[in-house]
Amino acid sequence: MRRSPFGDAEDSVAGPARHFDVHLHLSQWWPDLPRTGHRSDLDYTVHGLLAEMDAAGIETGLALPVYEGPSHEESLRESVENARASGGRLRAVGTVDPTKGRAVVESAVRAWEGTPDLAAIKLFPGYQPFYPHDKVLAPVYEYAARYHRPVMIHQGDTLSPEGLIKFARPIEVDEVAVQYRDVRFVLCHLGNPWVEETAEVVYKNVNVYTDTSGLLAHPRTPYFDRMVERARVVLQGVVDTVGAPDRILYGSDWPLESLTTAVALVEGLDLPEAGRTAILGGNARRLFATPGWS
Repeated sequence: MRRSPFGDAEDSVAGPARHFDVHLHLSQWWPDLPRTGHRSDLDYTVHGLLAEMDAAGIETGLALPVYEGPSHEESLRESVENARASGGRLRAVGTVDPTKGRAVVESAVRAWEGTPDLAAIKLFPGYQPFYPHDKVLAPVYEYAARYHRPVMIHQGDTLSPEGLIKFARPIEVDEVAVQYRDVRFVLCHLGNPWVEETAEVVYKNVNVYTDTSGLLAHPRTPYFDRMVERARVVLQGVVDTVGAPDRILYGSDWPLESLTTAVALVEGLDLPEAGRTAILGGNARRLFATPGWS
């Protein structure tokens, strides 16, 4: 199989499944859980999430914030507390709203510098009206380069009808991917519906990854089974276009989707076992390793 220019070989992990979910949301500010949770009796706690992770063969994951948090400080505090309560199986992620100005962005960077176990930064263009190449974000990307923290960027459709998805097109990330070659970017949700655009940005830029979350609507959606099959075809097309699975990351978007459904989407791909294993965990373990790239 192809080895990426960063030297990240596709490989398998021996023994029981050790999946790594890069797209989990566990927040008191998650919107309207009875409507958006993948089932009505969802145990939306650290304990409940870990139980679902165990059932799906998921060893670890990222505790992503949501954009609805009242401040970057509160979002960071919550993510760190969830990570600690999980016994280290969840990893903390920071965020900031750059539309609040450069002083707020610089304050967030200082907070992240004081959080040594931080795994990544998550940005929410689309939900918030900014482009990823806005100059106010320079301190975020400089921090990411200095501390080797991947920057995850929401892409494509938004759960909120108030979102402006023009800000969340994958092509808008190309500029910063070129400008900040020492930063690794993750295009979340395969940029859905701009999946082919995502595939091109990932193919072109060796420092850009994408995750498999966000291809599916809520499980109560009509024709959901057909949607799963279509999503698998779409995901297969991304892998084929990029040319290798080494920069594709498994993510679920829990609590919106069940972990078992999200894992099955990847397990059904027409790839050698090593390729599926890389997507389900190997790639993420390398990408989010600290310190530095491993």
